[in-house]
Amino acid sequence: MQVKTRTQRRTRPAPRKYVSRPLSILQWAGIFRPASLHMTVLLAIVLSSGLSVVATTHENRFAFNELQELRDQAIQLETEWGQLLIEQSTFGVEGRIEQKAIEQLQMQVPELSKIVMVNHE
Repeated sequence: MQVKTRTQRRTRPAPRKYVSRPLSILQWAGIFRPASLHMTVLLAIVLSSGLSVVATTHENRFAFNELQELRDQAIQLETEWGQLLIEQSTFGVEGRIEQKAIEQLQMQVPELSKIVMVNHE
């Protein structure tokens, strides 16, 4: 068996001169790495969902306040309606109408001889 010996030397390539470019802030922070990119997307989703919860809660509070005001107004209107019904029933009594006619308008019931019947033919 023959063993070949190498007499040649391995030569290294000449060193390259690297021109350093300034890294952008996103590259410096490592945003473009897959794990960081997924984390950034997840953070954005969580932040947007949190803000939507806050906005919805805020709208619900205003809607509830408006509902309470409308209920109070409905109660006031029902009370006023009841008072008007009582007033109507009070004024609807025949004795009350006759009394008001005599007191305020000085009206009197005519005598039977002064009543004239008119026929339409």
